[in-house]
Amino acid sequence: MNAQRRSGSISPSIWRHCAVVVLAAVLVVAFWLSRMDWSPDMRLWRAVGDAAALLLFTALAIGPAVKLWSSAGWLLRWRRAIGVWAGLVATVHALLVIDGWAQWSLRRFLGYEFVPQLAREARMEPGFGLANLIGLVALVWMLVLVATSSDRALRFLGPPGWKWIHNGAYVVLYLVVLHASYYLFLHYTVSFHRLPAPENWFRIPFLILGGSVIALQWAAFTRAVRRRRAHGHGRDGALTG
Repeated sequence: MNAQRRSGSISPSIWRHCAVVVLAAVLVVAFWLSRMDWSPDMRLWRAVGDAAALLLFTALAIGPAVKLWSSAGWLLRWRRAIGVWAGLVATVHALLVIDGWAQWSLRRFLGYEFVPQLAREARMEPGFGLANLIGLVALVWMLVLVATSSDRALRFLGPPGWKWIHNGAYVVLYLVVLHASYYLFLHYTVSFHRLPAPENWFRIPFLILGGSVIALQWAAFTRAVRRRRAHGHGRDGALTG
């Protein structure tokens, strides 16, 4: 009877995924409503992208936060669900941009546009294509993390292999910060064929949040190094925690 009750109940991990889906939807709607002076298509893909960034920041802040404050250990059970949905929401963001703006054109994705004044295609914004490629690399890496975010993947890869892959999550963080920073601070400048978009209020908060996650990471790393040295393990090799 108890076994039947357990098998018929919804696991806590499913509830956590449901909660994160609701959170992601709330973030998208909040970002959408905060930029009513933007065009609808830009509002949509930026709202989805910003929601994905916040989810990513949250997931990556949990690990170092737990290392710095043991009382935050309960957050670890949320890290997998938040990380998975950060990757999935980022995928939606990429598809919206590729389908709605680039229209599945590699040249448009790399920043080439038809300019009436020149009567030909030209690359108008320096760095645009590179920023998109950085975002694409970050997305592919995030999808690898999503695909391996399960107990089955952990058993298949083994702890060392699984940990090696997931340590790359912080590389994703740096790539996302670079990708978004280009659009927040460099891309929408005055040019002779288009007006700049309205200023994005999320620019400074994005830098503060991203910088805070990086600061947490380095603080946890520094603390781990000091602990190893204090216990006489400074010559044991590279830090893997």
